[in-house]
Amino acid sequence: MALKGKKRMEKLVIVESPAKANTIKKILGEDFAVKASVGHIMDLPKKELGVDTENGFLPTYITIPGKEKVIIELRQAAEKASHVYLAPDPDREGEAIAWHISEIISSVTKTVNKSDSNPEVYRVTFNEITERAVKEAMSTPSVIDMNKVNAQQARRVLDRLVGYGLSPLLWRKVRRGLSAGRVQSVAVRLIVDREREIEAFVQEEYWTITGLFDGSVKPIFYSRLFKYDGNTIVERLQEGNKFYITTEEDADRIKDSLEGQAYTLKNIDTKKKKRLPSPPFITSTLQQEASRKLHYPAKKTMTVAQKLYEGIEIGDKGSAGLITYMRTDSTRIAPEAQAWSSQYIIDTFGKEYIPNKPHKYKVKANAQEAHEAIRPTYMEYPPEKIKRYLHKDHYALYELIWNRFIASQMAAAELEQTTFEIVDSNNRAIFRTTGTVIKFKGFLALYSETVENNDKNDKDESEILPDLKVGQSLSLLELKADQHFTQPPPRYNEASLVKALEEKGIGRPSTYAAILSTIEDRKYVEKLDNRFKPTELGTVVNDMLVDRFPELIDIQFTATMEDNLDRIEEGAVGWNTVIGEFYPRFRKELEEATNIPGKVKPEDIATEFNCEKCGKPMVMRWGKHGRFLACSGYPDCKNARPIESQDGNGQVNAEEEKTDEICDKCSSPMVIKRGRFGKFLACSNYPKCKNIKSIPTGLKCPLDGGDLIQRKSKYGRLFYSCSNYPACKFASGNKPVQQACPKCGAAYLLEKTDKEGHSIIFCQNKECDYKHETS
Repeated sequence: MALKGKKRMEKLVIVESPAKANTIKKILGEDFAVKASVGHIMDLPKKELGVDTENGFLPTYITIPGKEKVIIELRQAAEKASHVYLAPDPDREGEAIAWHISEIISSVTKTVNKSDSNPEVYRVTFNEITERAVKEAMSTPSVIDMNKVNAQQARRVLDRLVGYGLSPLLWRKVRRGLSAGRVQSVAVRLIVDREREIEAFVQEEYWTITGLFDGSVKPIFYSRLFKYDGNTIVERLQEGNKFYITTEEDADRIKDSLEGQAYTLKNIDTKKKKRLPSPPFITSTLQQEASRKLHYPAKKTMTVAQKLYEGIEIGDKGSAGLITYMRTDSTRIAPEAQAWSSQYIIDTFGKEYIPNKPHKYKVKANAQEAHEAIRPTYMEYPPEKIKRYLHKDHYALYELIWNRFIASQMAAAELEQTTFEIVDSNNRAIFRTTGTVIKFKGFLALYSETVENNDKNDKDESEILPDLKVGQSLSLLELKADQHFTQPPPRYNEASLVKALEEKGIGRPSTYAAILSTIEDRKYVEKLDNRFKPTELGTVVNDMLVDRFPELIDIQFTATMEDNLDRIEEGAVGWNTVIGEFYPRFRKELEEATNIPGKVKPEDIATEFNCEKCGKPMVMRWGKHGRFLACSGYPDCKNARPIESQDGNGQVNAEEEKTDEICDKCSSPMVIKRGRFGKFLACSNYPKCKNIKSIPTGLKCPLDGGDLIQRKSKYGRLFYSCSNYPACKFASGNKPVQQACPKCGAAYLLEKTDKEGHSIIFCQNKECDYKHETS
């Protein structure tokens, strides 16, 4: 509907975020009004299926509760506009938001090239919020890509059909209040399968022998026994490692035979190698590296990256979008970014740090090449220059993105790898050691990717070797035999789980963070030492779904469905065709699973305790709130009670730990119990007295002298805080040391443990560089 008698002058841009609107408004100026939808404005209803399964799976969208005011504002702004530019993010979700916005303002707008009485509606996208990119997009507007909309719609409908089908089944068969998702359930399966690999793993003992050698020049160096009597000590095979020395007796026998021998440097092999930099970040690699280097959960990484993309206030310069769009699987770099990064490298490191020609990085087959890699957008904003304007989390992630991008455009590192082979006088033994020397740092002058190495016994190649000649005699200074045990595959952490999801084609860049946070929020997995372990509930639900829905929970099937969503986006197949092929089989399996009588329950777990009422053994039984202690004589004996705690193997620790503490409310002894956030003190007179408090650490608060207690956050991290909270808000992730800083006089120091296990005491004053290693 056009406004009669009113002249349309204003051009309207609609984005999904107020922060993004602020940055774009600064770029476009007063000729444009910029409004935000604040995310999605329409969705499927929460309290009903909202999908017509008998009529082409037609979805019913409703206004999201609370968005009525936003919609009114957008409609009113559209009435005054001559042109409307829909500029949500350049992905499927953004396209769906743009489509829904166009639908809700349709009463006052029209499509392009219709009557001049209504505003023209365009779709604009940009991968970075810079003046160049925004103005270029505004000069070449397009229309909404319905293939992208349909791909998003297909995912939404699929997830709704699965969620609304499985959740009532879980309520009926396992426990009320449970829910399951199409992709999240497959992620849980990966974690459960890994846990079973660990449980089934059989450790092997093996031994290695290492000698400390001295040549004609320093330094002395270590070398590991590589072969003995023609047998390789540790032979790496495709199906696993094969070990020659498997007992202490064998190790001692071989060690004794090598003592007192003369040794000669038989061979020196020198190779020159080049190490190429890692490509610039895509979504998955950003989440992995932020997890490894910054210890950020994937969800936090994406939240911080979103803010960097949408805009940060840089003093009197105003809001600036500091990185390109952060949901991408493409490593492509725009030519202008390559140009300015090359100039920055020359200015900062020198011309020799520029490669002869730009690196070309491998691109995945299904990558969206319209997008770029995640990179900084402004050469003039290196991290250190704008640090004062950034929150510490924003700065840390921005610096990571900056360094990774600049390094990806730098020359390769040049390495010289030298291998010594040492033989004994009886020609029975060959010792081998490898050292690597960096001849030219190249990109390593700025950045090195963190690589997770799960083999703790794997030697690196950082040994510094002396300048020796072939044939020189060596003195054996020391010979030691070390015992090792093979290790099971590690549990997934956030970085390795994201990597596994990506490699197996489960989910897409925009969904990884949501998958990880959802399965943890639903209590299907928990974190132990920042690694995912399935809960018993997660294992029960997983096993039922794998048994009853083998195709739905199949990893390859889920990956194929992701490929089908990509094909919908390409226009190769209709969205309702894909769902139509999936739904009949799913509905049949759902009906069959629903008709199976009874509930799914884990078996009782025996304990070493007897019922105090009838003397029969107590067992850990599964109930609607998890495990509890119950008499095995049920129903004759109905004795039951909560489980106070369990150890790491799931065994009951029914005995409470006694303490010398006295309850300050009833004077009964206090005992140590365990809750979801760790151990705590509780009155032994429970339930008559419900007094509880945290266990003191013996340390005093450096601010007010109160008792320091150790707590556990909802993310599982330990920290120290004052018992007088909230009156005193002291909190620290590192252990406080009640000693003044000898350098700056700060009231207390902090203690932490580094990756090598060394204890380091350092000053709590960030401006002071005092540091002392204690072990």
